[in-house]
Amino acid sequence: MNTDKIIELASREVAALKAFLGPDAPAQGALLPLLQAIQHEFGYIVPDTIATVADELNISQAEVRGVVSFYHDFRLERASRHTLKLCRAEACQSLGSEKLAAHLTSRHQLEPGHGKPDEGLSVENVYCLGNCGLGPAALFDETLIGRLDEQRLDAIVAGARK
Repeated sequence: MNTDKIIELASREVAALKAFLGPDAPAQGALLPLLQAIQHEFGYIVPDTIATVADELNISQAEVRGVVSFYHDFRLERASRHTLKLCRAEACQSLGSEKLAAHLTSRHQLEPGHGKPDEGLSVENVYCLGNCGLGPAALFDETLIGRLDEQRLDAIVAGARK
């Protein structure tokens, strides 16, 4: 993608963000809810919109960037259509999550943090979904999955890639 196209896309997304914020933009203390709403609406935090958020909330761009980089759920790139968050905490490890992670890599060539929007599925590591008694656990989009095994994992990957 050439530079002009990137600038054009970023400009459209900044305009969409301003429209999304509207005249009733949240107060200064609403950075996290605002970033969550933006990511929910657009799928990610467009880097060029950080200045707009900072201006709207009357805070520095460094503060916004710090929050975005600190929380792993915020993305600065467009995500795949689907996301699988695989729990890698101790309880799930003891029940086989490491074997599932290896299976994702060897069978499906999916590694956490290396998904591309056109692949249909991104895999992310998480370190507790609060479903320890039913591990190994995962979160597929917004659906919590317990007792995940290779067969169910294969079905999830196949469905996401359709």
